[in-house]
Amino acid sequence: MKNSILSAKEISKSFAHNGGQIHILSHIDFDLYEGDFTVIMGASGSGKSTLLYALSGMDRATAGQVLYQNRDIVSMREKELAGLRHSDFGFIFQQMHLISNLTLFENVAVSGYLNKQTTAGTVRERADMLLSKMGLDNVKTHLPSQVSGGEQQRCAIARAVINTPKVLFADEPTGALNRQNSIEVLNLLSELNGEGQSILMVTHDLKAALRATRLLYLEDGKIIGELVLPKYHPQDEKSREAQVNAWLTSLEW
Repeated sequence: MKNSILSAKEISKSFAHNGGQIHILSHIDFDLYEGDFTVIMGASGSGKSTLLYALSGMDRATAGQVLYQNRDIVSMREKELAGLRHSDFGFIFQQMHLISNLTLFENVAVSGYLNKQTTAGTVRERADMLLSKMGLDNVKTHLPSQVSGGEQQRCAIARAVINTPKVLFADEPTGALNRQNSIEVLNLLSELNGEGQSILMVTHDLKAALRATRLLYLEDGKIIGELVLPKYHPQDEKSREAQVNAWLTSLEW
């Protein structure tokens, strides 16, 4: 039986608007399991990114609980949340948000320095190792503006995992990339998952969704469908795509 690493209990998110309430998430129950590659899909405006932000503590749910290691993220103070994001959670976004006047190596290392439990020497060694793993050895002294979008995103992945996060959150990580760069980034995420990294990713891209071991479909702020898949293998992609397509069609995607 899989162990739950993150658990949402009846979480909702709403906003006040013109004297009323706009409901984005509605009473969602959810468990993220250790070692899973969970992908959230749904139409634009369904609440995908809002759910990811609520689960990661980047935004607060209006109601309900998000439990991580028996602690409720929703009720944490901002300082506690910041510490959690530096030590236990990693983040990848569509826009890489690299610091423009720092080299790729420095962009990765600076996140490691924020984790006070790790020595500077260990941070430098791990940054070097990760940049090598991401195929960025030859450009690690370059500024972000001097490398391609795919290389920037691979650097952002290295930055996200330098503190060995328990959960890696990814919001449309291939949304700004061309096909080849998208494949390279997805291959890296699959490799990390194969090594045991728990991943929660939001995407609208079918090719990205094929990497999931578990797919969730969101509609009007509610989870209305779930599909469990085996670990991704390239040789199974065509049959996997047909299965996921059929599932999405049944949900009127």
